[in-house]
Amino acid sequence: MVRINGAELQVAGRTVAEHLAENGYDAKRVAVELNGDILPKAQYDSTILHDGDSVEIVSFVGGG
Repeated sequence: MVRINGAELQVAGRTVAEHLAENGYDAKRVAVELNGDILPKAQYDSTILHDGDSVEIVSFVGGG
């Protein structure tokens, strides 16, 4: 199980990019923290999620 934004999900084995796409996130408009460290966008396609990982996904919202 991988904890994503506080929820335990069965996503081990998927890449960060796959998870973002499957859940409707725009990879250009989010920041991803993996196990306490900010994950560079260039690594979304190559970073595989593992059991025990903790992920926080923050979306950027425009406005004024």
